[in-house]
Amino acid sequence: MLANPSGVRSTACYAQPSHFAFSGRCKLLSSFPNRPRFLSPKKTSKFCSLSLLLSRNGVRCNSFAVKALVEPEVSESVAAAAGGAGAGGSGLLPPVSVKIPFGDREILIETGHIGRQASGSVVATDGETIVYTSVCLSDVPSEPSDFFPLSVTYQERFSAAGRTSGGFFKREGKTKDNEVLICRMIDRPLRPTMLKGFYHETQLLSWVLSYDGLHCPDALAVTAAGIAVALSEVPHSEAIAGVRIGLLGDKFVVNPTTKEMEGSTLDLFLAGTDNAILMIEGYCDFLPEEKLLEAVQVGQGAVRQICSAVKALVTKCGKPKMLDAIRLPPPELYRLVEKIAGDELHNVLQIKSKIPRRKAISLLEEKVINRLTDKGYISIEGLSGSGETIQDLIDEEDEDEEIVVDGEVDEGDVHIKPVSRKSTPLFTEVDVKLVFKEVSSKILRRRIVEGGKRSDGRSPEDIRPITSSCGLLPRAHGSALFTRGETQSLAVVTLGDKQMAQKLDNLANVEEFKRFYLQYSFPPSSVGEVGRMGAPSRREIGHGTLAERALERILPTEDAFPYTIRVESTITESNGSSSMASVCGGCLALQDAGVPLKCSIAGIAMGLVLDTHEFGGDGTPLILSDITGAEDASGDMDFKVAGNEDGITAFQMDIKVEGITLPVMREALLQARDGRRRILAEMMKCSPPPAKSLSKYAPLIHIMKVAPEKVNMIIGSGGKKVKSIIEETGVEAIDTQDDGIVKITAKDLSSLEKSKSIISSLTMVPTVGDIYRNCEIKSIVPYGVFVEIAPGREGLCHISELTSDWLAKAEDVSIFFCFFYAQLLDALL
Repeated sequence: MLANPSGVRSTACYAQPSHFAFSGRCKLLSSFPNRPRFLSPKKTSKFCSLSLLLSRNGVRCNSFAVKALVEPEVSESVAAAAGGAGAGGSGLLPPVSVKIPFGDREILIETGHIGRQASGSVVATDGETIVYTSVCLSDVPSEPSDFFPLSVTYQERFSAAGRTSGGFFKREGKTKDNEVLICRMIDRPLRPTMLKGFYHETQLLSWVLSYDGLHCPDALAVTAAGIAVALSEVPHSEAIAGVRIGLLGDKFVVNPTTKEMEGSTLDLFLAGTDNAILMIEGYCDFLPEEKLLEAVQVGQGAVRQICSAVKALVTKCGKPKMLDAIRLPPPELYRLVEKIAGDELHNVLQIKSKIPRRKAISLLEEKVINRLTDKGYISIEGLSGSGETIQDLIDEEDEDEEIVVDGEVDEGDVHIKPVSRKSTPLFTEVDVKLVFKEVSSKILRRRIVEGGKRSDGRSPEDIRPITSSCGLLPRAHGSALFTRGETQSLAVVTLGDKQMAQKLDNLANVEEFKRFYLQYSFPPSSVGEVGRMGAPSRREIGHGTLAERALERILPTEDAFPYTIRVESTITESNGSSSMASVCGGCLALQDAGVPLKCSIAGIAMGLVLDTHEFGGDGTPLILSDITGAEDASGDMDFKVAGNEDGITAFQMDIKVEGITLPVMREALLQARDGRRRILAEMMKCSPPPAKSLSKYAPLIHIMKVAPEKVNMIIGSGGKKVKSIIEETGVEAIDTQDDGIVKITAKDLSSLEKSKSIISSLTMVPTVGDIYRNCEIKSIVPYGVFVEIAPGREGLCHISELTSDWLAKAEDVSIFFCFFYAQLLDALL
């Protein structure tokens, strides 16, 4: 349904007929619109020679002339060649609008209305939220690599909500973290469905054009992206869709509104095909595994309904897939690489340490490349090939390969995008590299399945050795070093007031401050490499958000702990599962900072070898606990789960095959629970243990409650009063709220107490019977004295209260400071 059996590409996508007519002895044929994209090892002009096109259609054209004026009969043939029978002869497919199910409501899908020159474009509407998505691909294939050349950009334009950016430049600029996270949610389920061997650079662009504040655009964007790819020429296996699942009470809700999500105890995002799950990500409040599986089952049913409707739409107006552009390494190359390097790879993959193993694999790979391209191994085997000698094919000038290490993958997975060393080799270097990597993965998987042992000697359920320590950094408010195998996280906690909170600029135009945030950093030194240091990558933002949302559930409320909390997780060493190490290290660092957590949590990454029949197994999927980088790169799944002994707070699953089923996910979740329990037991052995008390270098924050109408007395005219209090007492900040909450942040207790006293005096409400000591007499009147009971506050002490004896007049009591019981009257000022 999604593929074109003939393997040719239709170019019926041009809106206007040509304005040029050809005269002479050449003639355009009707087969012209179905010409395939021509593969070329070099990037040349996308405009092919006309004589070449005609000769390929069986017509020789010795000469021709181009006229600026269009002859009617020729114009029709050119129009037919440019697009065939489109809408009104324009060469375009007619616009199509359909409604498809989206939970308990329908969304409108439109194609052919806008973005008609893209390979695929879709406008998806949910309520008054509108997302526009386009897919385009380059005319010429790029250099082959083991990484599908897909780039995804998602942007939430402020005009969608009727506003502009709050910054100086009113144009959308740097991608916000939320946009990066949605880019990842679009990319991750699409990538496993892309067919291997397709190297045309593919770009997916998604814009939020309208936002109603009620219907979230993220699930809509993922679904629109899946539909756009399905309608385009990009060859892929299945259409995908994405949904969000919420839990309101005991009821699961598919694609809940923003208001419904406020009361939800689950935020699950799921993407997949009509028969398999490709990606899940979510956060919950210690949800049991069985309840999470129920939510996944509900989401899978909703995705299945969407995909069925998408398949019907593709049948109606989808474009033929570019199957002819797929280029795979020669089949015989797999046998040759395994014959040359199989035994050595088996031994090398048993090296337990990551760096020595990586160097040994690189040396072996170089040996295989030289053997297959320089030493004539192919001709020795007697395989069919070119009659030219190997020496005729060797180019003396070698070029260095380019290694790309930053992308949408976990650590340990290296992207290969080399420049071929030979101009016309029997086997290109890139093909050898691709096959070598696949053979390495196959041998690693076979060893795990057949021998039941992994590279480091562990069984499938074993956890790597764990050590942890707290209080490493004396001036930090809290710190911890968590080490699991060859993965290590240095977590640091900083406490502060509201001024340290992270301000978010969002479509809803609601001022939002994050009082807790985790920032994850993955320097190249963590894997023993040299690399670029700069802005955080998409991977760093994604991993940091996962760890942040996992820890967020165990934090105290703002009333109980009025601090802004920042956690930094720097990965100092990495060999898989660094985001889950950030969860463990972050939890210990929070305890060391004195944050009163609800409980301790831990995180673990699970792997999978799905098809064990291939390696002599019984066909039962093999679940791996606490995977390393090599097992992540060679395996079929990366499933991260964080929580305590009984429930889950965060999870994220990426699939590298065409999806897994619920029984496999259930087994992985139960095995992950056992792993978390063992990790939590090891975290209890932390030495030295967490301090569990505020550092002497942490700021002191005191919360006061005053009458709301008294807040202005603290602020003063133009903020003069609050500034004078800060200067007088030496506190760091005084934050006031309209509801009467006052937060005082100070470095020491004495300045804090002094500011508390001043604010209490300013905002006090006198009541009858209160006692005030050492009050200064401000004025004397015949019926008593006025005394200052607080700064700027005076009260009347009646003459009868000045002494127990009778007084004719107040002046007879010659005192300026008195200790008395003040009977407050209505004359109190």
